[in-house]
Amino acid sequence: MPSAVRVLFVSVLFVLTAAPTASGADGWSLVPSGGGRPSVYAEGAPGAVLQDTVSVVNRSGRAVTVRLRGSGVPVVFAAERVRVPARTRADVPFVVTARGDRSGEIVARDQDGRRGTVPLRLRVGGPALSALTVERVAVRGDRITYDLVNRGTTDLVPSLAVHVDGVFGTVLDRAPRTLPVRLRPGHRLRLAEPWPDRPALDSVDVRLTVTAAGGARDSGGVVARFVPWGAVSGVAGAVVAGVALLLVRGLRRRGRRTGDGEALESPRTEVELTGAVT
Repeated sequence: MPSAVRVLFVSVLFVLTAAPTASGADGWSLVPSGGGRPSVYAEGAPGAVLQDTVSVVNRSGRAVTVRLRGSGVPVVFAAERVRVPARTRADVPFVVTARGDRSGEIVARDQDGRRGTVPLRLRVGGPALSALTVERVAVRGDRITYDLVNRGTTDLVPSLAVHVDGVFGTVLDRAPRTLPVRLRPGHRLRLAEPWPDRPALDSVDVRLTVTAAGGARDSGGVVARFVPWGAVSGVAGAVVAGVALLLVRGLRRRGRRTGDGEALESPRTEVELTGAVT
């Protein structure tokens, strides 16, 4: 187990009146280490690295080799493949990261396909925090691409609003709608918003605003310029297109000044990472 792993808090659920019921194959079994536990229960602050141990108990007269994995909960084992001699027990430490309340199993499978399991429950302590960020906004072809990152401790079902301003006014204005995704704590999603009727010649400010239950809210934006290069050809066409691009840029600069002559704030393309989970 790497020495750099910092164990913040582990709480183990004991059931004193019941015998261990972790399942196993004939001749060997998988159980929580320490005895008397039918399952593993870990609890910690958001982002905490939690440690526990499972044991592969081989009661047979021959060696057995098993592979370990987590199901439903990401688990990192000190060794994923373990060889256990006859009538021997092997203790295998593992760690999980607290990124939300989760339930799953630790699964061991031997060379003959037989398996044993131990139930695993992970709980995040502390106050619930709803937070997200919108990052890496870009216009690619007929799509607006962006990343959503859950920076809090609760699952989020986000809603997206899209607003685009061009040189001569609003180009696109989509009201908030719920996205068909569920974003787990600490996870990042790369998404795309279709924009099939984008302008052929314009300079636009794209602004995405995302909200979710619990007060989570963030926005991200990008400036995009469109020039119909395919509609022009030759030197004269290139000159015309260049003049058009300069005109669009000039109009954009003029349109983005307030009445007292001060330039408006540019759309933010970098966001400050906030929240409990990094």
